[in-house]
Amino acid sequence: MFDLHTHLIGHQDRPANRENIQEYLEAARRAGLQGIGFSDHDMYFEDLDLPLIREVAKGYPDLKVRVGLEVDYRVEDEAKIQALLQTFPFDYVIGSVHEIGSWLFDYPDQAQKHREEDPDRLYLTYFDLVEKAAQSQLFTTIGHFDLIKLFGVRPRTDVRDLAENALRAIAENGLVAELNTAGRYKPVAEFYPEEKLIREMVNRGIEFTVGSDAHEARFVGRDLKEGVQILQACGVKRLIHFEQRKRLAFSLS
Repeated sequence: MFDLHTHLIGHQDRPANRENIQEYLEAARRAGLQGIGFSDHDMYFEDLDLPLIREVAKGYPDLKVRVGLEVDYRVEDEAKIQALLQTFPFDYVIGSVHEIGSWLFDYPDQAQKHREEDPDRLYLTYFDLVEKAAQSQLFTTIGHFDLIKLFGVRPRTDVRDLAENALRAIAENGLVAELNTAGRYKPVAEFYPEEKLIREMVNRGIEFTVGSDAHEARFVGRDLKEGVQILQACGVKRLIHFEQRKRLAFSLS
């Protein structure tokens, strides 16, 4: 199993040095992982030392170490994102939506604003951005697909209907979705995406990675085994990982 969503420097909580890279790799070993992917936020790109990750990984031949990036998708930034992704040979790139317009909706102090919005409109606006991210040809993976639920606000309409265009765009553009376990530790207290969306993705032929979204080494691999069990119950037969943006798979049977 690969944990493909981890953050070496968190939110600039620690440096991207050899010791911290080793801490994450040791955590991956303890978790019994086959591999780990580093996918720090693009906003901290200048603080990263991506070649150092590859160098340190040579000391861990038992682990497959991948270098990725989690990118905040904004429609107006597509050219900027494209330029950034050309500066390093990333193994994979996670496209995530964390803001609507200028609203950073996943900050802990934004829960009340979520409750003040019309829930169907909120979900539709969010999924419209996810759809555009999937159509942009910038990413290999869509991160935490239903992040908009994080404060427990649910739509009146079936979420599958609200997400229809985003789901279609992911399938038509050959992207992978992730099962992200960090949602359990948010107010919504469940993985991303919820099971009915996983089943809908499986029906559409969308494949999956898994990720802990660990912002500290101690959370690497957290709950991934349970996440995989959910995926299998929903009909997922294999998981995806990447090397030089090439999709690779390993069977869950």
